[in-house]
Amino acid sequence: MSKHNQSSRRKFLQQIGATSLLAATSPLASLAAKEKAEERTLFYEKKISSADNIRLGVIGFGIQGHSDLGTALKVPGVQLAGICDLYTGRLENAKEMYGNDLFTTRNYKELLDKPDIDAVIIATTDCWHSTITKDALAKGKAVYCEKPMVYKISQGPGVIEAQKKSGKVLQIGSQRVSSIGLAKAKELLAAGEIGKLNMVNAVYDRQGSIGAWEYTIPDDANAETTDWDEFIKVTEKMPYDSKKFFWWRAFKEVGTGVAGDLFIHLLSGTHFMTNSKGPETIYSTGQLSYWKDGRNMPDVMSGVMQYPDSPEHPAFQLTLQVNFISGTGGEELIQLVGSEGIIIVKGNDLTIKHSIMPEAPGFGGYDSLFTFSKSMQAQMQKEYDAKWTTAQKTKPTKDDLIFKAPPGYSDHLDHFTNFFDSVRTGKPVVEDATFGFRAAAPALSCNESYFQKKIIKWDPVEMKLV
Repeated sequence: MSKHNQSSRRKFLQQIGATSLLAATSPLASLAAKEKAEERTLFYEKKISSADNIRLGVIGFGIQGHSDLGTALKVPGVQLAGICDLYTGRLENAKEMYGNDLFTTRNYKELLDKPDIDAVIIATTDCWHSTITKDALAKGKAVYCEKPMVYKISQGPGVIEAQKKSGKVLQIGSQRVSSIGLAKAKELLAAGEIGKLNMVNAVYDRQGSIGAWEYTIPDDANAETTDWDEFIKVTEKMPYDSKKFFWWRAFKEVGTGVAGDLFIHLLSGTHFMTNSKGPETIYSTGQLSYWKDGRNMPDVMSGVMQYPDSPEHPAFQLTLQVNFISGTGGEELIQLVGSEGIIIVKGNDLTIKHSIMPEAPGFGGYDSLFTFSKSMQAQMQKEYDAKWTTAQKTKPTKDDLIFKAPPGYSDHLDHFTNFFDSVRTGKPVVEDATFGFRAAAPALSCNESYFQKKIIKWDPVEMKLV
């Protein structure tokens, strides 16, 4: 192996945390994580054989399609074989980036018909996810489909069945499910580090026009350059609208709003860390506060979900928040709140703070005791002191913990590496269709709750609306 290849492979291993985890000696480096890192290192430090090469196609070459492809190509042995997009300018951009010989098309079925393509990334508008996923699986392609897995809850069972029937790999694109930071939070939560879980607070705020999906629209955008007739084949017929094509997340006719874009990340991360199958009741409310640009989805939205007591976890409440005009400047945060502390997850890093109640009940201070007669106060104080020792009355302390992902670590790259590992070996993916649906359905239920102004009831085990 050349020094250049050795260096690039080493850099790749650092970005998925493998080399750092192998070198780690702290109690936060688990044996399971080290075994995974060692397995990765052994595979990727050897020369990738031609049999292990994966030929990749991309369907939907917008913002996320560009990001996904750029990350996927960092994985050794992955080669680009074709790109599909409805907007002609993006196909021109694809050839400018990857060469004039690159296969490009506006018809995704032409890409799926190519026998030299092993796997596809589906990074289209939400309303196309399930249709293209099922078509790709039927053509024998492994599929990496962006979140949410489906545009409508009713589409979920069909995608799950299509994957089972095809036997091909299907992974949903919520990269937090592959994060070593969230894996550490999951491990510490299960070990009882914060006592019994009772609440999760999850926030994904933004402040700015791009964060609110007001993306730049090209000067040549029209019904022909975007193949509008093809774009609306899976929707109700609509007259051409540049905003619905390029700002699709903001319109319920083709996208799923903040729930499908950002609640889904918070739900995927929470479900991964808690091993949860999902909530039983879902309620959301929202408003159009600032970005009054023609959109019909809220720019401020909150959700409340109740998770039942289950073999995987105790009952807990989940609160979700997205604010697109947040004076904080925006942040992503998940807080797991337990009876003895809190796990604060920011990106791939986490902090654990503890607060443990003493064994003895509260007595005195901001209490009704001082409102009693002096003799009653003295008598009750004597009884309390006789019943409880100083140790029992003292609040136990426990050191805070901090876990930081290795410098340069990328959960996005780790998620794609997990996907391609599954394509190569046949081992289960980290986020299959069932997991993807169990995250998508509560997110989409938030939109249903918002528009219908009612509580949505969901069966997380059977995966159906009640």
